[in-house]
Order: sequence, then structure tokens, then C-alpha cells
Amino acid sequence: MQGLSHRFSWLLIWGCLAMTGCASTSGGNPLDPFEATNRRIDAFNDNVDQAVLRPVAKTYRDYTPNLLQTTVQNFFGNLRDVWSVVNNGLQLKPKETVETGVRVAINSVVGLYGLLDVGTPLGLQKHPADFGQTLGYWGMPAGPYVVLPLMGPSTVRDAAALLVDSQGDPWGYINPVASRNQGTVLRLVDKRARFLGMDDRLNEMALDKYSFVRDAYLQKRQAETRRGPPTDADDGQENFDRPDKDISNK
Repeated sequence: MQGLSHRFSWLLIWGCLAMTGCASTSGGNPLDPFEATNRRIDAFNDNVDQAVLRPVAKTYRDYTPNLLQTTVQNFFGNLRDVWSVVNNGLQLKPKETVETGVRVAINSVVGLYGLLDVGTPLGLQKHPADFGQTLGYWGMPAGPYVVLPLMGPSTVRDAAALLVDSQGDPWGYINPVASRNQGTVLRLVDKRARFLGMDDRLNEMALDKYSFVRDAYLQKRQAETRRGPPTDADDGQENFDRPDKDISNK
């Protein structure tokens, strides 16, 4: 079942990339050559969110005790930290690797499998890292911007890295499968609940929400894959091969 799920995710990702590859447009943002198709997928994601995910997340936020919500966030956050240890190590970041590793160990043992966040009060910071970030850190270009069905903003590099990330997620090995699926739904709903209200503010701030989200995502990913501190020539934005190119060009 787990292998089937991973293969389906892989086919979904590459099916989306194939669709965008057939819908290249001229002009517009050079980082987003598949904008027409991306916008359609983004609209589909918004419709699903408004019809299903947002109402469920709002009910969860309003009727689930805050302590339980915090416990859920701590537990799944600790699982994410496990994979972050691996990727920080692959990026040769000793401080981040050790600090995140110690954080996982303390939260898993003293914090009862991560249900309690003991590491933060001790000054152990989170250092999130995924395989797409690792590839970018070692020089792999991000490639064109893409929007994945039900998954949202990404790039060709980050979309391809999702298969490895799924293999590195400890939750993917939980049995029985029914418990794993229930936990996955809870994880998704809890994550969506934390962003309630931000979408309304985003609609108020941005004339074009799609462009705003795209540019913010690309800037964030460029910052996460930078090797060393930023330079004067690096404005925190990214082209396919030139990180110093402004992504805001329309």
C-alpha cells in the first residue's frame, strides 16, 4: 500500500510536469513559462480548499482543545526534524545537524515521542531541511515554477525531490495502514488550520494572489538553498541558472 501510494504520487507529479511542458507560454515571468497551466491548477486547488479543506480545518481549530492541537503539531514536527537531520548532514552543516539531532533525541525521549516540545525551551532551534533544498544547495537549478495538483507551489527540482522526501518521512512506515492514513489526514488538517486567516489577508494585500505566492515561494527557496551568507549582488531571488536575477520581472 505504501509503495502504491508513493508510485501514485510520483505519477501525479510527473503527469503535472508533462502537462505544463505542453503549455509553455511566451512572455511573462521567465521563471514561470507554464503560467497558463499553473494558474488553472492553482484555481483547482483553491476550489478544493474552499469546498473541503478549509471548512474541515476551521471546524478542527474551533472545536479541538488548544492543548491537543499543540500536541499534534509537536508530534509531527518532531518527525519532520528526523528527516531534517539527514538533509542538514548532506548539506555539510554541522551545527544545524547536531542541534536538530539533539532536539529530536530529547523530544523523542523526554518529550514522549515528540508529543511535548522540550527542545525549544532548552534553546534548541529547528533547522528544517528537505531533499529539494539539499539538491539546490549543491548547485542543481530549481528549474521552472510549477503548481502541483493538491500540493501547491513547487519547482521542477523540488517536485522531483518529493519522492525522496516521501521515502524519508518516518510516518510513511507506520502500520497498520489505516492508522497511518488517519494520521496523515490529521496532519494535513492541522497544517491547514494554522494558516486560517492568512488567505483572507493575502487576498486583501495582493492584487494578484497567484503572482504574490509564486514570487514569495521562489524567494524563500532561493534563501533556503544559498551556500554561505548573502552577498550584495544576491537580492534573495532566483533565475533558473542565475540566483541574482530578479524574479519580479513580469
